[in-house]
Amino acid sequence: MTIATVFSRAMTGVKAQAVTVEVHLSNGLPSLSIVGMAETAVKESKDRVRSAILNSQLNFPQQRITINLAPADLPKEGGRFDLPIALGILAASGQIPVKVLADKEFIGELGLTGECRPVRGVLPTALAAAKAARSLLLPADNADEASLIEQCESYAGHSLLEICAHLHGQQPLKINRGASVQSEPDYPDLIDVRGQGHARRALEIAAAGNHSLLFSGPPGTGKTMLASRLPGILSQMSEQEAVETATIHSIAANGFNIGQWQQRPFRAPHHTASAVALVGGGSHPRPGEISLAHHGVLFLDELPEFDRRVLEVLREPIESGKITVSRAANQAEFPARFQLVAAMNPCPCGYLGESRCHCTEDQVRRYRAKVSGPLLDRIDMLVDVPVVDKTLLRSRAEDPTAEMSEQVRARVSRARHRQLERQGKANNVLEQKEIEVYCPLKDSDYQLVEKAITRLGLSARAYHRILKVARTIADLAGSRDINTEHLSEAIGYRRLEAAGL
Repeated sequence: MTIATVFSRAMTGVKAQAVTVEVHLSNGLPSLSIVGMAETAVKESKDRVRSAILNSQLNFPQQRITINLAPADLPKEGGRFDLPIALGILAASGQIPVKVLADKEFIGELGLTGECRPVRGVLPTALAAAKAARSLLLPADNADEASLIEQCESYAGHSLLEICAHLHGQQPLKINRGASVQSEPDYPDLIDVRGQGHARRALEIAAAGNHSLLFSGPPGTGKTMLASRLPGILSQMSEQEAVETATIHSIAANGFNIGQWQQRPFRAPHHTASAVALVGGGSHPRPGEISLAHHGVLFLDELPEFDRRVLEVLREPIESGKITVSRAANQAEFPARFQLVAAMNPCPCGYLGESRCHCTEDQVRRYRAKVSGPLLDRIDMLVDVPVVDKTLLRSRAEDPTAEMSEQVRARVSRARHRQLERQGKANNVLEQKEIEVYCPLKDSDYQLVEKAITRLGLSARAYHRILKVARTIADLAGSRDINTEHLSEAIGYRRLEAAGL
C-alpha cells in the first residue's frame, strides 16, 4: 500500500487538536516534502526521521514521499510529529500493518539513532485521546505524566524499533499504570511566622474564600513569609483541579514535574517581569505566570516596583478567571483562576512615620500611585503588617497564638466545604445574583455597610467584595447567617488608611 494515515495531536493553548498525518509514496526522484502549515522544527523532522528509520535497521523508501498534516490551517510546531511521520512512512511502504494504526494516536520526537525523546503537552493529549477512544503511544520519558490520566490507555517506548515491535505484536508494550507521586505536599509552615495575629487571621480568611490580599508594611515584618505560607493552608486540590493545573504546566517551557502532582502552585515573578511573561503570549502562545498559578497562588512582591502597564493586565483575569491571548496567526485561551497576594511598603524607603524616613509627601503619593485605583478596587483585603514585637522573636513559646498550618488548614477546609455544599463554588467567585441569595444582611447591617461605603468612598464592586468576605468570615465561624461582627471585620479589610495606604 502506498498511502497511510496516522493520528496525532497539535497543541493550541491548553487544547490538543486532532491532526491526521497522511503519507503518500509515489514514483519519481527520491524526495520528502511536508505540507500543512508546518513550522521549521516540523519541516526539519524529515532529516531526523530518515536517520531514525535507517539506524533502526528499517528501510527508508527511495521514492517520492509526500506528507500532509491535516487540517492545513492549523499551525504545527515542535518535534512531536516525528514518531507519527516515521510510522506513516513505514506503514505506507508496507513495513508495518496499516490496520493497527486506526485506533491509536502517536506523539514523540525522534533522535538520529531512533531513540524516542520526550515532548511537551502530554496531559492534554492523553485527555483528548481518551475522549476519542484511542490508545496513545509516546516516549518512555513521558510515561509517568500520561499515566496520571487513568481513562487513557497509554503505552511508552524507548525507541522507534520498540514501538514497531509492539505494532507487529512481537514484543507488546505494557500499559502505563498510575505513577507513584508524593501524597503529602511539603509547604512552609505557618508556625514559623512570629506575631502578626491580624495578618495571619487575614491569611486564613483569604484561604477559606479564595480572596485576593495585599500586605502593606515596613521591610522585614514578614509579608513575604506570610504569603509563602498560604499554599500550605489552602484546602486539598480536587482531582479536576490537579488535572487542570498539571495540564497548563505540561505545555509550559519547563514542562510538568510529576512530583508536584496535587500541589498548589506558588508563583512569585520578579518585578521586572513583562506583561507577556505575566499573562502569556508569543508567536505560538504559551501560558504566563497567572495561568501557571491556576488553582494556586500568584505572589507579587514589591508591587509598586512592577511596571504599571504590566499590573493593569491583571484586572480582567482577576474578574474572569481566564486570559485570551490573540495573535495574527492564532488565538489561545488559558485558565487563570489564581489567588492574588501582593506586598508593598508604605513609602519608597519603607519606614513611613519613623525618624529614619525622609520621604516627602509627594514621593509617597507618587509611589502609591504606581498601583492604580481600579486594581486596588479588585483586591478583596488590604492588611497592615506592623513591626514585630522583639520579644516574640526569641522563641515560638513567646507567642501563644502561634498555630501550625495543619490546624489552620482544617478550619479552612471546613469553611470551604460549607461553601461547596451551599453554592458549589468558593465565595470569591459568586456572581451578583448569587450574592443576593447567599449573602443576605439584616436591615441594620445594610445601613452599616452603606455608611462605610459613603465614608470610605467605596465602589459597587467593593461593596460586593465586602459581602463575599463577610460570608467567608461567617463560614469560618460556622454561622449560617452573616452577623454584624462578621460584616464589621470585612469592612475593616477595605480601609486603605488602616493598611497604610
